[in-house]
Amino acid sequence: MKNETALGHVLTLMTIIIWGTTFVSTKVLLEAFTPIEILFFRFTLGYLSLWAIYPRKGTYGTLRQELLFAAAGLCGVTLYFLLENIALTYTFASNVGVIISIAPFFTAFLANWLLDGEPLRKRFFVGFAAALTGIILIGLNGNFVLKLNPVGDILATLAAVVWACYSILMKKIGAFRMNMVFCTRKVFFYGLLFMLPALFIFDCRLGLERFASPVNTLNLLYLGFGASALCFVTWNWAVRILGAVKTTVYIYLVPVVTVVSSVIILHETITPLAIVGTALTLTGLIVSQR
Repeated sequence: MKNETALGHVLTLMTIIIWGTTFVSTKVLLEAFTPIEILFFRFTLGYLSLWAIYPRKGTYGTLRQELLFAAAGLCGVTLYFLLENIALTYTFASNVGVIISIAPFFTAFLANWLLDGEPLRKRFFVGFAAALTGIILIGLNGNFVLKLNPVGDILATLAAVVWACYSILMKKIGAFRMNMVFCTRKVFFYGLLFMLPALFIFDCRLGLERFASPVNTLNLLYLGFGASALCFVTWNWAVRILGAVKTTVYIYLVPVVTVVSSVIILHETITPLAIVGTALTLTGLIVSQR
């Protein structure tokens, strides 16, 4: 049991480190692609790679199970990433990373309401207060400086709520004890299915000439194979082991990873305020996980 719990923490930490860099990668791609195009190409690559990893068709469940998979695909793939990608067109990558980090708060309340065995504890609120303070300080780093765009803020906040719903749904799906690669593949399928109307609404085009750029191709491969196919499997697996609340609390680390990657890749500056914020965020995570 302890080994399985440790595995859950390792899987979650690895996932968050990769996901924390995706804001920067997506920001780079937005120079050549629209938000819906990035989303479609990314999850098509992810879906195909999951088929390569687990080519078995699997079995169809009950109507209730299929509805849960469909809802998870709608929330965790279509709505979350569409909201996030559009938010990135209005504000900085670091801003979105900070706002998305409130997802554990929404997850905790939904889990307390909808899941058995995941009640709210005082230490969660203490950890949340410390982490939120740290996240705000990180947000004051560099370009952020409270220069917020209301549209970007609202979209990023909605994305955090939608991700909380996805985490609850995956906890319920994890109880089915199906192969996790197969479960993730089904979620991707429904996500792509719900994405089809948006392709026409937002005028998505194939534009293969854009893939001639190594920057575009490598970033899409990173998002498709690494941040989507691999990380969704590891995240869903961790939710099954640790529960929705304990896993989602790791999202506190997203702005830490985002700021560090922004410094390295986008050459943004980091201030002493952001360093203090990082320490508070890590403290909040530790308190919440005790």
